[in-house]
Amino acid sequence: MRVAIAGAGAVGRSIAAELVENGHDVLLIEKDSRAIDVDAIPDAEWVLADACEISSLDELALDRCQVAVAATGDDKVNLVVSLLAKTEYGVPRVVARVNDPVNEWLFEESWGVDVAVSTPRLLSALVEEAVSVGDLVRLMTFRQGQANLVEWTLPPNAPFIGQRVGAVPWPVDTALVVILREGRVITPSRDDPLEGGDELLFVAAQEVEGQLRELLLHGSAATPA
Repeated sequence: MRVAIAGAGAVGRSIAAELVENGHDVLLIEKDSRAIDVDAIPDAEWVLADACEISSLDELALDRCQVAVAATGDDKVNLVVSLLAKTEYGVPRVVARVNDPVNEWLFEESWGVDVAVSTPRLLSALVEEAVSVGDLVRLMTFRQGQANLVEWTLPPNAPFIGQRVGAVPWPVDTALVVILREGRVITPSRDDPLEGGDELLFVAAQEVEGQLRELLLHGSAATPA
């Protein structure tokens, strides 16, 4: 997979190093010559260019990339890069970094963003996840708010303890994707029982989160209005 990353700061380089290690073809675009450090990730393609300039993106053949990552420290730049990648070059998947949570509302479909990653929000969610038992914690949003990754830790007296995953009437547009149990990562089957202390990771449509919370709290989902 070919991935273009705009911004070769600490965040961009970290993403690039991980992707290169996983066998992907990575293009790092940076307009500040001082940030160019080819030796740091020699297997990536480094280019000194402005990712907001169409002429530069034409030369780099951005339309050949399957993913574009806007990872600069400037939200305005990340929005422009995302919009160009999606609308001018038809990049299938655009991921954008949100530096200031105040701007988070802008990072959505109209600006070409498929997934927005806000470091402050993610850190806040991880803190909540670490201290919350018996409450639904949103960890990440996918596809312009169409679905969220949410976490719930089952307290010992929770409904459905001992019941099979397949016997629980999960709300529509909800998928239990992983159970974390005593250091193990379990891909749940219908016959796996639920245990107290299980961390359940769901991908759920935003509009059914309330139903999922009611189900996990009281054993029955609230009827949508």
